[in-house]
Amino acid sequence: MTTTQSKLVYRKPTAEDGGKVWQLVKDTQVLDLNSAYSYIMFCDYFADTCVVAESDGAIVGFVSAFCPPGNAETLFVWQVAVDSSQRGKGVATELLRVLMQREACRQVNMVELTISPSNQASRALFMRMARELNTDMNVRSGYAAALFPGGGHEDEELYQIGPIPSAK
Repeated sequence: MTTTQSKLVYRKPTAEDGGKVWQLVKDTQVLDLNSAYSYIMFCDYFADTCVVAESDGAIVGFVSAFCPPGNAETLFVWQVAVDSSQRGKGVATELLRVLMQREACRQVNMVELTISPSNQASRALFMRMARELNTDMNVRSGYAAALFPGGGHEDEELYQIGPIPSAK
């Protein structure tokens, strides 16, 4: 499904989008930058649970997510990236709305993600998502900072949004 909101096109990514997504994430300067290969792979193998926002051929938004193996009822949102030119315009919210409308998310009744304590923007985004879905958001311990090599990484708290009513 492709949707358009104020000149932006929201669509499934392709492998060819992977390099542009990598650059978008790099340019945010706040998200963990993974290898270009990982973004190419996500855009290819997980296209049904990822969304890009495109403006005049440029990728200006991206959400990557997947259903863990053997658990089609849970959607794990890995990263949400929005170009600085598009922040504050509801792009991240629309990326998530488009994703939740996908056939691949039809069985999803729980959304999970991790957020570091200092990331207030992500916390606000997902609190809004829980409100829009008319459900609860719970927080518990996720990945401890000690798990991340090199030091300097915050703890990642695990957020769970759900149960999600069947009419998303």
